[in-house]
Amino acid sequence: MALLHPAPTSPLPTGHHHRSTGPVLRRPALVHSRRRFRSHAQKGPSTGTPSGSESDNVVLKAAWYASEALGVAASFFRPPSPEGDAEATNDESASESLSTLGPTQVAEAIKDDFARSYFVTGNLTLRAYEEDCEFADPAGSFRGLQRFKRNCTNFGSLLEKSDMKLTKWEDLQDKSIGHWRFSCIMSFPWRPILSATGYTEYYFDAESGKVCRHVENWNVPKMALLRQIFRPSKWAWEKR
Repeated sequence: MALLHPAPTSPLPTGHHHRSTGPVLRRPALVHSRRRFRSHAQKGPSTGTPSGSESDNVVLKAAWYASEALGVAASFFRPPSPEGDAEATNDESASESLSTLGPTQVAEAIKDDFARSYFVTGNLTLRAYEEDCEFADPAGSFRGLQRFKRNCTNFGSLLEKSDMKLTKWEDLQDKSIGHWRFSCIMSFPWRPILSATGYTEYYFDAESGKVCRHVENWNVPKMALLRQIFRPSKWAWEKR
């Protein structure tokens, strides 16, 4: 309200009198400037540092690529499985039967794959999936059925013991959801135990009826699962 009061009478000429009121009229701009400064100070400058969630994603993705590379390296020292030819024959016959079937039959094939622990054996019904199917999990995603099969097989070679169970199955309009429970002991010297529950979403292509997206979800925090790899288990002491 002080800004609305008339300026005091001055003996100066009229021209100088108008100039003397200038600072009074410019005070609101100064007030707004101070408010902007305080607002900026409260927000603080942008540092460009990634948030905790972003940094966790970077670590998790690095661990994922490292595990993939480790699996590929280990595969060179793994002797050929005597069951490989039998599995290929079984998958080939299953592929022929699935070539003209829809999502319902594909879903049944996936349930059978769970019984063979396909996550850690790579023994899955290939023709249930599109060749360029997208495979995604909390660490990232990629396309390519053969790459997924190779990664599953290689991951299994790093395990000493594993257990996988399909606990629930849901059939929806454009996808099916398989809920699972998984645990394993890795063959590292400290014998870490990985244990988690989760679910996988299988999205079906509208034309072929095959799986075009395989999205894996975990019911445990991403970093908590990663930390399990570095935690020694009692098996490490019993092996000594």
